[in-house]
Amino acid sequence: MSFFIPAAAAAEGDAGGGVGGFEFILLIGFVAIFYFLIWRPQSKRQKEHRELVGSLSKGDEIVTNGGIMGQITQVRDDLIVVEVADKVELRLQKSAVSATLPKGTLKQLND
Repeated sequence: MSFFIPAAAAAEGDAGGGVGGFEFILLIGFVAIFYFLIWRPQSKRQKEHRELVGSLSKGDEIVTNGGIMGQITQVRDDLIVVEVADKVELRLQKSAVSATLPKGTLKQLND
């Protein structure tokens, strides 16, 4: 009488154990859903943000992730200087910029 598990499993024979056709298709379906609903849109947004940060220049009107709106007065390697009011400037990281505004938006909001 053998109480070892490998001997008992071997005595049963091949009871499936592998990935069948339906399970394999289901696995491929989950991978496809993950790719199209999560991975691809996220990488697309990251690419657009990298392009936005790379195209920042002096005079652009921006909005930061925190909602601060201002006009860029200086652009450095990884920093920008933003004028948010008369003689009030903030130094921010370029990655904090969430969007650029059309020219004249800040003047229109101040009127």
